[in-house]
Amino acid sequence: MNILVEREAEAQGLRGLLDRMEADPAVGSVLVLAVDGNGWTPEDVDDILKRAGKPVFGGVFPQVLHGAERMEKGIVALGLPVAVQVATIGGLSDPDTDFESSVNEAFPDALEAGTMFVLVDGFSRRISALIDALFNNFGLSINYLGGGGGSLSLVQKPCVITPDGLKQDVALLAYTDTPSGIGVAHGWQPIAGACRVTEAAGNVVVSLDWRPAFDVYREIVESHTSQRFTGDNFFSIAKAYPLGIAKLGTEVIVRDPIMADGGKLVCVGEVPTGAFVHVLNGNRDTLVAAAGQARSNAVASMDGRRPEMELFVDCISRVLFLENEFGLEMEAARLPGLPMVGVLSIGEIANSGQDYLEFYNKTSVVALI
Repeated sequence: MNILVEREAEAQGLRGLLDRMEADPAVGSVLVLAVDGNGWTPEDVDDILKRAGKPVFGGVFPQVLHGAERMEKGIVALGLPVAVQVATIGGLSDPDTDFESSVNEAFPDALEAGTMFVLVDGFSRRISALIDALFNNFGLSINYLGGGGGSLSLVQKPCVITPDGLKQDVALLAYTDTPSGIGVAHGWQPIAGACRVTEAAGNVVVSLDWRPAFDVYREIVESHTSQRFTGDNFFSIAKAYPLGIAKLGTEVIVRDPIMADGGKLVCVGEVPTGAFVHVLNGNRDTLVAAAGQARSNAVASMDGRRPEMELFVDCISRVLFLENEFGLEMEAARLPGLPMVGVLSIGEIANSGQDYLEFYNKTSVVALI
């Protein structure tokens, strides 16, 4: 697999990388991982993407990884040896979008093996509904890998790279019969008993146990830490206290509260009414150990096949939590002897071929390709 890096932010750097991939006969399609710090707009890159001679897909993320390097500007391009089957699904926040029909129209034939890359706008409001549609259509016959693009500004903007340009509020699906091994872990643990979600609307939690959600959340968090919520420090505290949705037979699904809206909690990803949630907390050791567990799980799921590279999808909020110690997590996740690229995302999408497909937050995903 051909891996190319451009550390400059200009859109012409993308043109140069795609030209080099076009000239390589071993490349069938191109996965582009770009950094939000590049400041790209559709006007900058749409013509370049539309003129590409091979299928191009990817996203714009808060940061991108190349080996041990964490890039705040630039591009990593991965040349895959086969031409992927690509589909774009719009209306990712629209309550009327029928995702099952859209997925079935995009992939009418059965998919028996391989890997589906799933790149989404991380601030869309119905990502979990899309994930459910993918699972209902394809089940566990394939592996899934991807995540949410977006910006740490928390402003929704075009961030999904499609063959038709840079798009907002869409999902890009790219299927290849290339096998993969995937591991998922997060390292967050409950600090209090479960609360019932008594009202929610998509990614907004309105009430917990019939009380305003933020009031309940604040009481639990402030009983665990000496910090106190004020009008402008929500995220600096909340980054250490995600919500965990309890599910039978699987690890708790983490949801990242990114802001308080009056008495409501706005999260990355949906939180269903009727679910039971815990407030979670972790530390450096539990998060780093989880990244190592994700790597071990990925190796085990390869069933003895030899991978050619590693793709690491990790939540940007883990960087904000670990700060200068994030390098320990990268080291724990990395399989020695393999080239590694990756993204620091707004939500992670994965399964292992054995577990139910999910949209995660604050989670490490290791994929061996």
